[in-house]
Amino acid sequence: MQYSAKDKAALRKEFSAVRKAAKSEDKDCKIAERVLLNDHVKNADTVLIYASFGSEADTWLIAEKLLQSGIKTAFPLCHEHGVMTFHIVDSIGSIRNGKEGSFGIHEPDPLLPQPVITERTVCIVPGLAFTPSGGRLGYGGGFYDRFIAEHSDIYTIALAYEACITDSLPLLQHDIKVKAIASEERMVFCNDR
Repeated sequence: MQYSAKDKAALRKEFSAVRKAAKSEDKDCKIAERVLLNDHVKNADTVLIYASFGSEADTWLIAEKLLQSGIKTAFPLCHEHGVMTFHIVDSIGSIRNGKEGSFGIHEPDPLLPQPVITERTVCIVPGLAFTPSGGRLGYGGGFYDRFIAEHSDIYTIALAYEACITDSLPLLQHDIKVKAIASEERMVFCNDR
């Protein structure tokens, strides 16, 4: 079946409402626990994590625990032409109290160091909906698809409320699948190697 950009826009609107209705602090805590117990995360040299906003599952809980346990933690900075870089932070305050980018998302200082990406690097990936096989409906900017395509060795984990895991999504050839999904109910190992 062929899907149009209009179909994806309608799905983004639909899953945005589903996610907003599903949002809860209790679910966020359960998702954070699952992520922090994941072996890839526990053994990571660096975890690349986004600054959650709106109805997204809370990433601040995860980032704080990572920093407390001494795992390098880096947040994304979006640039022109769909380019995204990550920058290592030493505290949550440096992000939460920092500037907001063009999408209204807290961003790190561009002068902070960038991590060396290795096969032990984990990337926490945002999105509106996911399939059990790792398909992802993002926000339409393609930042993560491009970044992950360039760094295919990294282990990717999506955060999703169970209500946002669906049987199928309109995926295109350039849409990158995630390797695992952490929900409040389970850890789905989908595109794992």
